[in-house]
Amino acid sequence: WQDRNMAVKFTDVDYRVFTDAAEHVLHGESPYDRPTFRYTPLLAFMMTLNLTVHECVGKVFFSVLDLAVGVLIRSIVKDAGHSEHRAVLSACCWLYNPLTMAISTRGNAESLLAVLVLACIWLLYKKWTVMAGIVLGVAVHCKFFPIIYSLPMYLFINDGFGAIPLVPLWSSRGGVLAAVSNFLRPRRLLFAVVAAGTFLILSTWMYSWYGDEFVQETFLYHLTRRDNRHNFSVYFYPLYLTWQSSLSSLLSLAAFLPQVLLLLVTSALLYRDLALCCFVETFIFVTFNKVCTSQYFVWYLCLLPLLLPSTRLTLRKGGALLALWGASQGLWLLGAYYLEFGGLNTFLYIWLASLIFFCSNAFILATVLTYQTCSPAFSREEKRKAL
Repeated sequence: WQDRNMAVKFTDVDYRVFTDAAEHVLHGESPYDRPTFRYTPLLAFMMTLNLTVHECVGKVFFSVLDLAVGVLIRSIVKDAGHSEHRAVLSACCWLYNPLTMAISTRGNAESLLAVLVLACIWLLYKKWTVMAGIVLGVAVHCKFFPIIYSLPMYLFINDGFGAIPLVPLWSSRGGVLAAVSNFLRPRRLLFAVVAAGTFLILSTWMYSWYGDEFVQETFLYHLTRRDNRHNFSVYFYPLYLTWQSSLSSLLSLAAFLPQVLLLLVTSALLYRDLALCCFVETFIFVTFNKVCTSQYFVWYLCLLPLLLPSTRLTLRKGGALLALWGASQGLWLLGAYYLEFGGLNTFLYIWLASLIFFCSNAFILATVLTYQTCSPAFSREEKRKAL
């Protein structure tokens, strides 16, 4: 009804892109014949059911995956050594989140990625290294950004999967040979080989169908992407102003530098608490990304409930952070509304709102880390079993 009668449509524009790409597939054509389809062809294959069964099949599928995310959150929190009560409360924080509910029911595919990432964490908590590698490989194939989790997941893996000794990666104890031996542990290498192998197998299969077009649209586009349309990123306005000059490409590439540095530092410092590390890395990646839209928030919102049982934040402080996050978004959305539907030139206002949103996110992340209890997952599990 909203799609037919209101200016602001309920169905996500990406859902229409998926469906159009699926129509090309049914006609024996490339899904990339649909402009702006820059995903794995597997998604277009799945969305053919929108045309052969019902147009809402994809929305139902994404909504079911949304429920699966809640199940995985509960399982991960329990496996991390917390009580059933805390596990259920953590799952409810996702299941009753109006933002995540709206994104899935509108037909956005982010719940698929959330399931894959959480499943990988859960499998590592279960010490199922091979299965975790397979799932990570599938996740990176579906959308390239989960590759940021590969290093902390690799470091998290221990030969015995017991309480990991709190010895820094850069410790000189035992010399260089011992450090290299520690880094190249057999189970870690197994995980890396399986993950890389899964990614290569799926990508080679898709390449055999669609050739260079698949590589360009699914992977390379996101690495070289320049977007001058308004979004939450602090880079959008500089990219908009330099769009016709060579500075635009340089700025686009330079945007990766703070991301990479912060992700490497985060992996080295927090990998022992995998859930916390993945959340912080995702929050950093989204906040510092050169393109940032509302659907990207799902990437870290699905990980946030994993932190709640270990936080020392009071309900009042947590509510204040949530209000700050929502208010800073509201400032941006106000300018975007007048630009899109009022035809007003609010680009400068939107960029200033983006800066406020960026600073708000930095403050929120710093506060979350200040009040977060960080400890190895298996240490918590062993303590719980001892009680």
